[in-house]
Amino acid sequence: MQTITLGESGLKCSRLGYGCWRITGVISHPPIDEEHEQKGRDAITAAYEAGYTMFDLADIYSDGLAEEVFGRTLKTVSGMRDHIAITTKCGIRQKGEPDKDSPHRYDLSHEHIVSSCDASLKRMDIDCIDMFLLHRPDYLLEQEEVAKAFDELKQAGKVREFGVSNFTVDQLDHLQAACSMKLICNQVELSLFHYDTLEDGSLDYYQRHGITPVAWSPLAQGRLGREAPVSLRKANHIQEQTVRDALHVVAQQKECSPTAVALAWLMRHPAGIVPIVGSTNPNHIRDATKADGLRLSHEDWYRLMEAAAGEPLP
Repeated sequence: MQTITLGESGLKCSRLGYGCWRITGVISHPPIDEEHEQKGRDAITAAYEAGYTMFDLADIYSDGLAEEVFGRTLKTVSGMRDHIAITTKCGIRQKGEPDKDSPHRYDLSHEHIVSSCDASLKRMDIDCIDMFLLHRPDYLLEQEEVAKAFDELKQAGKVREFGVSNFTVDQLDHLQAACSMKLICNQVELSLFHYDTLEDGSLDYYQRHGITPVAWSPLAQGRLGREAPVSLRKANHIQEQTVRDALHVVAQQKECSPTAVALAWLMRHPAGIVPIVGSTNPNHIRDATKADGLRLSHEDWYRLMEAAAGEPLP
């Protein structure tokens, strides 16, 4: 797979990232049985063998179990750690943590960022995280506290690069003003069903400032590549069917899957979007890589854009 440099750093990764949210097959952190563990390991290994070198995790994925399974998998695949970029995220705290009456909340305090990083390193049994992201903006964020935490983690050799997730451009800019190191990415929801960043100036800002946009849910939770009929009970079923039909037309012309076309649509943008593929099916993981090198024409790109908009462009 082709590679891309993340932001203005020296960190490189594949044009597609692999998301580890679903690798455990469970949402919370009960004991995991051998069958689920093996399925998770098989998915991670399939992604690595298919050429994915960015692996995306978070401390809340299965309450830390995803990081544990990923770490155990690293030990079974010879040389894998030396050829990949590990991304994980912190900042979302669940209801009941640490006290039973604690609410679901965001916490980007200095103490929580540092302790979260240490916990992720321990769960994955690694020495350094390649890219550490703030998962959601904390409304009570104090930029100097975050900057202090980042400086400490960088100087201690625990993190190579830093970024954010789900931040607005203004929130990112506000935090960057206090940080000594360059924030290199913003992970945002982006797909043919969710393309606000195309219209609000965000992608232009990222290009101008050397920040890599990483797209989560680039297939809209699988809806863009699904073969099953669209449910007529959905309020937007007409739009969904229109987009899927348009994807099939291009896919037939390119002799690939609609999934590959939907990912290539994002990768065609000059901002250098890195989509995160989240399937745990090894065949689907491999099929998605066909988006790499699939360059859509101007006409194909706008044909899909028009289908997503549901009406002719102005």
